[in-house]
Amino acid sequence: MLLRALDLADEQATGALGAALAPVLRGGDILRLEGDLGAGKSTLARGLIAALTGVPDAPSPTFTLVETYDGPDFALWHFDLYRLEAPEDVWELGLEEALDGGLTLIEWPERIEGLLPDGALTVRLEVAGAARVARLEGDAPWKPRLSAAGIA
Repeated sequence: MLLRALDLADEQATGALGAALAPVLRGGDILRLEGDLGAGKSTLARGLIAALTGVPDAPSPTFTLVETYDGPDFALWHFDLYRLEAPEDVWELGLEEALDGGLTLIEWPERIEGLLPDGALTVRLEVAGAARVARLEGDAPWKPRLSAAGIA
């Protein structure tokens, strides 16, 4: 269900959305980042990672496929599955461990469709000229959490 659509004027606004989401995320959550190449998925992830962990300019796991961080109360797992060869290869990257109490942040989640449990928050980023549009989709329990973050 579409919870909110946001216009993001620039790269800074995209990172700020990630930072705004950070305080309402918790261990066990799955955040799906969807969108074409260059839509801002990594920018949003960096804003979120910086807000949760204090790590500025976190590297994109484009080549490593996964990076992990110590969050305040849980581990944060950042997956970039663009280069994943087969969906089942994600288990070798530690997805099962990530889903067991960590915050799982996934770029290109459609590459493992069907392997993720229900209940994720999806942020679909779309290019709109020089700007972006973020469409936040999820189940009803996400609505009050987004509201608490000042997003919904």
